[in-house]
Formats: sequence, C-alpha cells, structure tokens
Amino acid sequence: MNKLTRADLFSLERYAEVRPEFRARVMRHKQSRQLPIGDHATLYFEDTLTMQYQVQEMLRIERIFEAAGIEEELEAYNPLIPDGDNWKATFMLEYPDEDERRDALTRLVGIEDKVWMRVDGFDPVWAIADEDLERADEGKTSSVHFMRFQLSPGMVDAARSGKAISAGIDHPECNAVVAPIAENVRASLVQDLQAIEKL
Repeated sequence: MNKLTRADLFSLERYAEVRPEFRARVMRHKQSRQLPIGDHATLYFEDTLTMQYQVQEMLRIERIFEAAGIEEELEAYNPLIPDGDNWKATFMLEYPDEDERRDALTRLVGIEDKVWMRVDGFDPVWAIADEDLERADEGKTSSVHFMRFQLSPGMVDAARSGKAISAGIDHPECNAVVAPIAENVRASLVQDLQAIEKL
C-alpha cells in the first residue's frame, strides 16, 4: 500500500474547501474498517485514506504549511499504513465512565499482547503492539495502542482467495472472539493485501 507524500495532500486552503465532502467520504470508508471485540475493545484498521485524513486534520489544527512540518507529520503517520503483507490498527479500550475506565486499565495490563487475527486454516497472528513507543507499564495499560498483524505469504494468499478471517482477545480479564468477522470488514482488509502479488 502506498505511503503518503506531500504531493498526496491538499493545501490548507484547498482542504478547507473540500473538508466536508472529504470527511464524509472517510467516515463512510471507516465504517467497514471497525471491528468491535467484546463490549469495550475495538480495532480501527488504518490505511492510506484514514492516514491522509489524520495528517490533513493535524496540519489544519496546527496550521502547518511549511515543508519541514508536513514531512514530520508524514513520518509520524506513514508507519501506520499497511505494507501489503500485514494489517495495522489502532486498538482502543472504550469506557465512558472515568472510574470504570481507570479500573479496567489496571485489570487489563498486557492486553495489547493478547489480541489476535486469524485467517481460516492458519494459526492466530498475535499483535505486535506499540512499535513506536511504550504505552503501558506494570500497573496499568493504555486505552490506545497501535498494532501490526504480520501475515505469512500463505495467509495473504488465503485471505485474498476468500478464506474467512476471525479475531479475538485472549486475556484473563477479557476473553472474546469474533468468528468470522463481518464480510464488509473482511473485504476491506483484503484490499490492504491487494498490492502484494508475490511475497
């Protein structure tokens, strides 16, 4: 999947003009890239479009228009775009109540290493979490983690040929499985693998 360059981005002025339409397009796109697992955990799968939106919003909020600043944002967000043989996702633990969230993040220490994806016929692939920086400590986990699910060539071929995909969490305080994931999500994730013909 292509990484973003400055040429892919709207100028601040142009983005102000197209933002409502562009944002609506991204929100529609994101609907097939969300995977709730259990009651409070969700994987939000990233790709070139979701990251373009994130970069454009950061540039807009921070009023960044100089080349160096734009390149910094691209360096920060490009690693979250899939490489053609993996899936990348933002994993969120969502609890509206602050006290409940604080308690859950204490109980769920290590959950970021217990999230998995599986292509039918293969072993689960465990998340590689927070490669950019550590987001948890011995006392509590974070409510947000960035994850990579690295697939073998056989898994890529199987997913592209239509095999079912499942996902889950295997943690003492949170055990949940989605098997199989919804077809619209599966189809969207397969698009992340389309660029790889032969690994």
